[in-house]
Amino acid sequence: MKKRTSLSALGMLITLGIVYGDIGTSPLYVMNSILNDAGTMSNAKPEYILGSVSLIFWTLMLITTVKYVLIAMRADNNNEGGIFALYALVRSKKWLLIPALIGGSALLADGTLTPAVTVTSAIEGIKGQHFGSLIFSNQQSIVLIIVTVILLTIFIIQKFGTDKIGKSFGPIMLIWFSFIGLAGLLNMGTDLSVLRALSPVYAIEVLFSPVNKVGIFILGSVFLATTGAEALYSDMGQVGKHNIYATWPFVYLMLMLNYLGQAAWIISNYQNDAYKNISGINPFYEMLPNSLKVFAIIIATLAAIIASQALITGSFTLVQEAIGLKILPRLKVKFPGKVQSQLYIETINWLLCIVTVGIVWGFRTSEHMEAAYGLAITLTMLMTTLLLHQFLIMKHQKLAANIFLIVFFTLETLFLISSLIKFVHGGYVTVIITMAILAIMVVWVFGNRRRDAYLAESENVSLLDYIPQLQKLSQDESIPTYATNLVYMVKLGTNYSIKRSILYSILDQDPKRAKVYWFVSVNQTSAPYECNYTVDMMNTRNVVNVKLNLGFKKSQHVNIYIRQIINGLLDKKIIDDQTPTYSMVPNRRVGSFKFVIQNQQFQDLGAQEYMGTIDRFLIGGRLLLQNITIPPALWFGLQFSDVVEEKVPLFLGNHEDQYLTEKTVINNVKETDQKTYSTSKH
Repeated sequence: MKKRTSLSALGMLITLGIVYGDIGTSPLYVMNSILNDAGTMSNAKPEYILGSVSLIFWTLMLITTVKYVLIAMRADNNNEGGIFALYALVRSKKWLLIPALIGGSALLADGTLTPAVTVTSAIEGIKGQHFGSLIFSNQQSIVLIIVTVILLTIFIIQKFGTDKIGKSFGPIMLIWFSFIGLAGLLNMGTDLSVLRALSPVYAIEVLFSPVNKVGIFILGSVFLATTGAEALYSDMGQVGKHNIYATWPFVYLMLMLNYLGQAAWIISNYQNDAYKNISGINPFYEMLPNSLKVFAIIIATLAAIIASQALITGSFTLVQEAIGLKILPRLKVKFPGKVQSQLYIETINWLLCIVTVGIVWGFRTSEHMEAAYGLAITLTMLMTTLLLHQFLIMKHQKLAANIFLIVFFTLETLFLISSLIKFVHGGYVTVIITMAILAIMVVWVFGNRRRDAYLAESENVSLLDYIPQLQKLSQDESIPTYATNLVYMVKLGTNYSIKRSILYSILDQDPKRAKVYWFVSVNQTSAPYECNYTVDMMNTRNVVNVKLNLGFKKSQHVNIYIRQIINGLLDKKIIDDQTPTYSMVPNRRVGSFKFVIQNQQFQDLGAQEYMGTIDRFLIGGRLLLQNITIPPALWFGLQFSDVVEEKVPLFLGNHEDQYLTEKTVINNVKETDQKTYSTSKH
């Protein structure tokens, strides 16, 4: 689907399908979790339920509406939102990298739990239901099998693109929100007194009321109502902030009508003999008449699938942004759709699939999943608050920034503390996933920095200083020709700085003679079909620096582009003729190619002794990640070209060993009278 960032009816419809999947399916499990905190229905006193709904209303008001809709969406990076887009705006402050890494890893980790809990909550509605002659048992294993099939299907279809399916998301979510709002309104009709829950007094009182058996920890369940708030900000670039501004009031109203309807049903039935001693009741389904339950299960399942799809796509986008900011290693990104937002990262897709299905079978019920849900996302929200504080300071709103920080950091810290009780009940799973992702980010980011720091000391040289040698080598007929065009995939830095290992590869040991030496870098741009380049001949006819700018929909087959560039330079007589003596291609003007890609290896053990343990770990880990992710030849589309992959040590400067001492010197004074002099005693 194409981006529609301007306000329109169609844009608003698309926004319903893209942005609100996660937060829109929260009525499936939030009140269920609050009832589980109470124990049994008989413990769900009116004071407890009204206070809980009041907490939900004000949580959505403060965090979702005020923080994200009214404040965060002002912090757009070229109309893009999300924690990494926000970090790119404020990264002049180096320490802000830490909250960006923590928030991004926590958001990715939480994305593995969202599809599991939403789809499971929706499908659990079939237990004990009659569909004509088909009767579903109350066994959870049936639910798990259906959930697994649905999730596997969602992950399998990702590689084909979801453009056509995505067009139906908006209408389905419009039906979903209308349905849950109407269902809630019908139940409210029996007890309009539940509207009292809109008063903040009930929210404050329930935190300290004896009817609330879990105290402040009830906020852990309440927080589930706003876990999708981050998506409003992250998806801003796809739909435009004005479409979110226009649709959020409708979504907020429908959500609250449903929560109030569930509250009215609970208050009417908490003393009902059929329910009062039962736990694990989901009021979302129970408040519906039997005639609507089949439709409710179907539309809830579709909404859960849409929520899962949004989280998966959001994870792809988050990873792509992290790769662009050099926070994660390079991974192969495909674009099965017609626009940049329709992307697919195979590695991430199947990792998400394995973890999500594992969570389904590990926790088995939505009740157990809810116990682990939301812990990681509180970290993301806290980190976003820190970044937004810096953004407001940049906008010269220091007083507003400090008030914002005090209010929301305090509020979200309370939610984090209340969610910590979930740690022993399953929250440790998302914490472990968060820590694993964070470890990869830390190793990649700081491994790059420490490597570059060592390289900056002695391993970068100016290419300009070596051009005379390259020209001389090119004309030295005593050395056999290595290739007509020798291409190194490397980016030149400021003042034509280049890694020493590149020139070492060309000039030392076995010099590589070529007619033309190419130094090529590829920059991916956001325009889908952009394809242009710049050429710098550096005042020569055979040493060329090429910068390729390729759109995200263009293939990165560098050999094809280089051949075309050579033909253009030959036409302008900027480089010398290289017509091959023998060729089966008529009128061929371009000679042979050889591409050289250097793969750094952390093998300089002598140098490692002079590095700290942390530096050895970071640099070694960074090179390990580089070697196990996508091969450079595949990334540059060179898998069918003549590619030489050189394994080079990571040069870390020339060090002398302070423990090396002279022991024996052999001095040949005369050929006929050799004597050995000992300079030390054994």
